[in-house]
Amino acid sequence: MSDHDTPAPPSCDLWDAVDDLWRWLEANRPVGEGDGMLLRMLKLSEEVGEVAEAVIGATGQNPRKGVTHTWDDVQAELCDVVITALVALRTLTPDTREVLTRHLDRVTRRSLGTAGAP
Repeated sequence: MSDHDTPAPPSCDLWDAVDDLWRWLEANRPVGEGDGMLLRMLKLSEEVGEVAEAVIGATGQNPRKGVTHTWDDVQAELCDVVITALVALRTLTPDTREVLTRHLDRVTRRSLGTAGAP
């Protein structure tokens, strides 16, 4: 196999990676478009549940199980939530970056008290 036959490695750029993951999911969608979109949104609940499980495991809050996770596990699960949310947003709009940037600006201005600032 020559160098030009080797598949390109996944992108390290956040937005390119989101697009790559979205394209991969679209190409491998097991259910129709409408249901597939809804299921992709529900995937967020699953990922958030995994964050909760990791926090409970990292703090040993289940006396029957004890400490089963690390804070690195919690970080990884939080990253999964972010990735899943961005891919879900990409499912709704190809303007994912712009939509997130505008919303983050609104939230930042509102939260930091700069809503009237230019």
